This record gives sequence, C-alpha cells and structure tokens, in this order.
Amino acid sequence: MSRQNYFKEFSKLSREEKLNMLSGIAPDKDAFEKELQNYRFSDDDLQNKFEQISENTISNFHLPYSIAPNFLIDENVYHVPMVTEESLVVEAVAKAANFWYEHGGFKTEEIATAKRGYIHIMWNGTTEELDVLFNQFQSRLEENIADIVDKLDAHKVSLNESWLSDMTSEMENYYMLGFSLETGNSMEANLINSLLDYLAKEFKEIAEKQNPGNLEIIMAVLSNYTPGSYIKMKVESSVKELGEFDKSIEGHEFAEKFKKAVEIAKHSVSRAVTNNKGIMNGIDAVLTATGNDFRAAEAGAHAYSVTKGRHISLTDCQIADESFTFWIKIPLSLGIVGEITKLHPLVPKSLDILGQPDAKELMKIVAAVGLASNFSAIASLITQHK
Repeated sequence: MSRQNYFKEFSKLSREEKLNMLSGIAPDKDAFEKELQNYRFSDDDLQNKFEQISENTISNFHLPYSIAPNFLIDENVYHVPMVTEESLVVEAVAKAANFWYEHGGFKTEEIATAKRGYIHIMWNGTTEELDVLFNQFQSRLEENIADIVDKLDAHKVSLNESWLSDMTSEMENYYMLGFSLETGNSMEANLINSLLDYLAKEFKEIAEKQNPGNLEIIMAVLSNYTPGSYIKMKVESSVKELGEFDKSIEGHEFAEKFKKAVEIAKHSVSRAVTNNKGIMNGIDAVLTATGNDFRAAEAGAHAYSVTKGRHISLTDCQIADESFTFWIKIPLSLGIVGEITKLHPLVPKSLDILGQPDAKELMKIVAAVGLASNFSAIASLITQHK
C-alpha cells in the first residue's frame, strides 16, 4: 500500500467520510460498504451506545455467544457464557464440566484479591535519604488515606501495604514505590491510576520540601502482574473413575499418561506455552463475555508462569492412593463494575446468567473454566495415540 493512502485526521471524519476513504482501497466498493452495513444494529440508539466502546468505529465485529452449562463450583451450579471463535473450546469445556459435575465438581483451595500499582521514580540522592522520605510518606498516608480516597470518589479502594524497592542494580537512580490495593468489585484501571497519580504528587511534595531537585516522577501506573490476586482451583476423583471421561482408555492408564503430559509442560518450554494457551482459550472466552480485560489476564498469567526462570505449566497433577488431583494456580484480577458493563448490552446479561457474582465468585468461575479447558485438551492429546 503506497503512501498516497495516508489518511490525515481520520478520527475527525464522520463515519460516511471514513467509509468513503476506505472504499477507495477496497476491491469492490459497493460490496465493501454493504457488508459493513449488514453488521450494524438497525436500532440507532443501540448502535450509538455500542460505538462508545471504541474509537473510529465503522461497523461491528460479531463473535459467537455460547454457554458452557453445568459447572459445579464449590457446590454451586453455573451455566457459563463464553465468547470465542475457537470452535472446539466450548465443546471441550462443556464436556469437562459435565464429567466433573458427576465427580465432585470444582473446589476453591485459595483465593486473594490484592492488586498492585507502582510509582516509578529517579532519585539523585542516597538510598538512606530516600528511605527517610518514604517513611515520612507512609506516616502521612496512614493519617490521610481515607481523605485521599474520598476526594477521588474511590470508596471501594483500600490500601493494604506500601513498600520501596531499590532498583539501582538494574538501572541507575531507579526506584519503585509499590502499593497493594483492594478494589472490591471494580475492574476500572483508571480508578487505581488516579489514586497512584495523587500519591505521586504527595510524595513529590514531601521530597521537594527536604531534597529539592533530586526526585523525578517517571510514571505512576497499575501493574497487570498481580501475584497477590490469584486463585487455586482443583478437581479430584478416583483414578478408576477417569475411565468414564473417555471410554477408549482405562482409568489408570489415563491418569498415568495425563500426569506425564503435565510434567512435560513443566520441563519443556515449547509445550508449556501451548499448554497455557489452552488454559487461556477458556478463560479469555469468559472474560470477553463478562466485559473483563482478557489481555491483562493473559499478560499476568504468562508472566506468572515464568517465575521459576522459564515458562512452566499453570496447572499441576498428582496421583496418590488411587486418587487423582488436578489443579490450577493463576493470577486473576477481575471485576463486575466498569464502563463496559454500561455500554455493551450483553455484558450485564452474562452476569445475570451467572447469578450476579461478585468479583471473587467470578474469579472462581473463570479459573474453573480454565482448568476444564486444560483438562479436556490434555485428555484429547493423550488418547489420540494408544
């Protein structure tokens, strides 16, 4: 495509003007415009609302909206909405859900919901001087955090802890101020980022009074790496019962091959990456249906999978005393309150179908779907070659 096709100030054009410019590079102008029009809503109010979700909108891109029924999670049954273009994902997840419904269901082992945010700074003084400033800052925080949160209309946010990290071995003069935060059911990154911006100004004010000119705020931003917001979910059954999932293989052989497949994903990077992608197939589909940021979940999960120096599986397996246990431990930072829930007409419907879960309950559902997706994927692989 030549430079002649450069579109100046594209965002300022009307939809009709955008289409006119784009149709000039389309093979068939009339077919191009007709197809885009076919996927727009006939209800103008709905279409206008939908277009607020993004920028430079010229049509809508539709994906199937499916249900994976009969998830038994902590003795509660859920019928889970999923949005995905992967044709086999919903089928595989539903098959695993039905099997585990009959064998005890999915059980939560651990759950935590602390998010993290950081103020990244450059400091030209000594570490000892910065420690003094940080201690003063923490004291001020303890006294004023309630007022700060109130000013920002961020009533659902609470501060668990704060810390100072010396990063000068990685980059000259570089330090991080870290914060562990609880946000309730909110999923809006802007909420945390606004708080971090305010805290950065507070810290800058303290620094300028005592060590003027030595502190530079580089940025203050939420991190999508959330090891403090995670869930561990498991399923377990007798080894013999595993033969009921696939009649072509006996339960003991299934369990042994399954365990070896999981172990391979702990030692082979190439397998671990594909294994974890299979987990996220299910997770991303639920996150999309519930209006959560699947890209943030992907980034956090894959970063978490390399904490031992290389990619390893997010799932693990154990066979003991004729009992089979399979589990996942994954960082997830989710919410049910945000701008997308007001704009996308199907997001509230997804939450209705799930029984209006809170953020923790949604974490359980999402983790169970990820575990189910992985279980079916591994089961399919190990039964292809008998």
